Amino acid sequence: MSGASYYLGVDGGGTKTRFVLLDGEGGVRAEVQRGTAYHPQIGLDGVRALLADGIDAVTRQAQATPDGIAYAFFGLPAHGEDAVATPQLDAMPEALLGHRRYRCDNDMVCGWAGSLACADGINIVAGTGSIAYGQRQGRQARAGGWGEVFSDEGSAYWIAIQGLNAFSRMSDGRLPRGPLHAALRAHFDLADDLDLCARVYGAQALTRDRIAQLSLQVAQAAEAGDDAARAIFERAGQELAAIVDAVRRALEFGDDAQVPVTCSGGAFGAGALLQAPLAAALQATGVGFELRAPRYAPHHGAALYAMRLAGHPLPGTIAAA
Repeated sequence: MSGASYYLGVDGGGTKTRFVLLDGEGGVRAEVQRGTAYHPQIGLDGVRALLADGIDAVTRQAQATPDGIAYAFFGLPAHGEDAVATPQLDAMPEALLGHRRYRCDNDMVCGWAGSLACADGINIVAGTGSIAYGQRQGRQARAGGWGEVFSDEGSAYWIAIQGLNAFSRMSDGRLPRGPLHAALRAHFDLADDLDLCARVYGAQALTRDRIAQLSLQVAQAAEAGDDAARAIFERAGQELAAIVDAVRRALEFGDDAQVPVTCSGGAFGAGALLQAPLAAALQATGVGFELRAPRYAPHHGAALYAMRLAGHPLPGTIAAA
């Protein structure tokens, strides 16, 4: 395989980071997965180490070298949201690749590029965080994704926080106790409900990604008939629809236009619990939103976008190794 040209895609996330090498025909030559690339959590040095490890692993797996990478695209969480950190993120891959044939941007681009194969439309991501991104006729726009402290509505983290809030209300008697109360007590093995505070705020406080994983308990409670949990998913779908519509307006899709929309991110693992209220809220706008199944995973999208940035024709399909 020496002398072959590859396209590297890196999809960084709040929970995991995936690396893939495609050849010029769209064949998958190597894939690896590592942990979060969220620099507010692991620091810039942590991101640098993670990228170095991932690039080394994926090139070794393909029996290639970084010099054999024709172009790379790095989608990194929180990129573009910190005037100090973003230039440092932009500079990192040069030393790791040994060349400047790459571009960095927010990981939202990976979701769009993969799910729509770089075609015009909008992708809504609901993973650890939430954000929508789209392109139309060379224009691009985003909405949401302001971080977990005051935004990321509809994300797994947001769903988990709403679930923890409902638990506290149930414990106090401000809400009727439903399956969610029992589910979280069992998950944390609580002897007393107030022990939850130590789990969330204490010396071994949960990280952002671990809090987001509590959305699974909220989903299970909703499936078990918990009204409060179901209401959380209803609102999550409505919030995500509002983010999508904001991008639609920014891209100047008319009210009578057909707007392709795809969904990606772990929160959608809840299935109809989240997808149904999202679809209903989009339909209620009266706009011709067309929900589509994603074509490819976000890390594959990152590699496709690398091809596009390099001026290489996009393959008709991505073939597994």
